[in-house]
Amino acid sequence: MTEVREPAVAYGKKKLTTEEYLRWEKESLGKNEYYRGEIFAMAGVGARHVIIAKNLMRDLATVLRAKPCQPYGSDLRIHIPENTLFTYPDISIICGDIIPSKEDTDTATLPTVIIEILSPSTKQYDRGEKFKLYRDIPSLKEYIMIDAESPGIEAFSINSSGHWELTEYKTTEGSLAISSLGLLLTIADIYEDTKLVS
Repeated sequence: MTEVREPAVAYGKKKLTTEEYLRWEKESLGKNEYYRGEIFAMAGVGARHVIIAKNLMRDLATVLRAKPCQPYGSDLRIHIPENTLFTYPDISIICGDIIPSKEDTDTATLPTVIIEILSPSTKQYDRGEKFKLYRDIPSLKEYIMIDAESPGIEAFSINSSGHWELTEYKTTEGSLAISSLGLLLTIADIYEDTKLVS
């Protein structure tokens, strides 16, 4: 989602507890990210972002049908207790039952794969600080960033030594490997209807 990096003022306070954030979020008309006492409002996204998210959910739902790992869209809030972050990834893949946050039963924890669709205003945050926060998730095996402005995918996966390795895809040819799940997604299908497929 597009991130507005200025924290919102809630309850007339600059810093909120987790409980105050969750109450705020239940009453909010939009989505808000929470990190270390601050709330960050999440704005709308562009048409290509929406199309790519739709294509990914379609393809992932098909290949993962009746399997133990399932994809969830940006309405599912994820909590990382290790660093306090509450956020709404564009797509989370969770294996097994959803393990709810101890702070809130409507919030999930422990995704295996996270996919973010990059937009100009979020690109640096998603590649930098957000990836750093995501790396605190003990169950996370892969973090994938898909550019919505031009063909390009950055796929990070954790190796047997616990180090993150990058695989880049710079065209719409070939397939995106989600190795931890044994999946291949056709890149042209991910970008279908975006006018970015050559």
